[in-house]
Amino acid sequence: MELNRRAGHQGTGPGVITPDGCAVELYSRLPVGAEPDIVAGAVSPGAHILELGCGVGRVTHPLLERGFTVTAVDESQEMLDRIRGARAVRSAIEDLDLGETFDVVMLASFLVHAGEVEVRRALLRACVRHLAAGGCVLIQREGEDWHTNVPRERVDPSGLTMRIVSAEPTGDGANSVHAEYEFPDATWTQTFVSRPLTKEQFEGALAEVGLQVDTYLTEDGTWARSSLAA
Repeated sequence: MELNRRAGHQGTGPGVITPDGCAVELYSRLPVGAEPDIVAGAVSPGAHILELGCGVGRVTHPLLERGFTVTAVDESQEMLDRIRGARAVRSAIEDLDLGETFDVVMLASFLVHAGEVEVRRALLRACVRHLAAGGCVLIQREGEDWHTNVPRERVDPSGLTMRIVSAEPTGDGANSVHAEYEFPDATWTQTFVSRPLTKEQFEGALAEVGLQVDTYLTEDGTWARSSLAA
């Protein structure tokens, strides 16, 4: 299955670059962060999680260590080749139809901010399509100032310097975002299209596909747990 580069997305640096501009080697180096703890605190122990856009398993593997069962989905085979211990499925999220449902569906990595509105709707419909009765969808969203607080830089103890260099309007409500990831021995860049969403716009996007926010899991509102609307 050959996948074309997504419009407005590109990346540079050592190794394979995926259709959305992500670098496989870079994501293999990124630190885990708080995501596994956020997920574990929001769902039942041992839940079966459908992780959409799993990448190399940066979150997948810590979830497995916490006792969850994970079905990991990504459109890049090179990303999936790094997954260990989880069922791995190669597919674009928009097209995914496994014919089964899950306790938890996870849409992380700011995917809900897809630049094209119809792509965002397709991503959220895939979440609903695979959600078991009584289950929940966990969604990671951008911070309120994510597109305006630029340029900005963060240095991680791992040795990574991450920069959001610019966020330039594309003319239709989305922004072309340019990011740099610098380690002492290698540098990667990624350019991608992201659509800012206020809290109200985010909740409205969920309502379009029959979801509602149950609670925000973090003080900054960047993680939300949602379920099928009554």
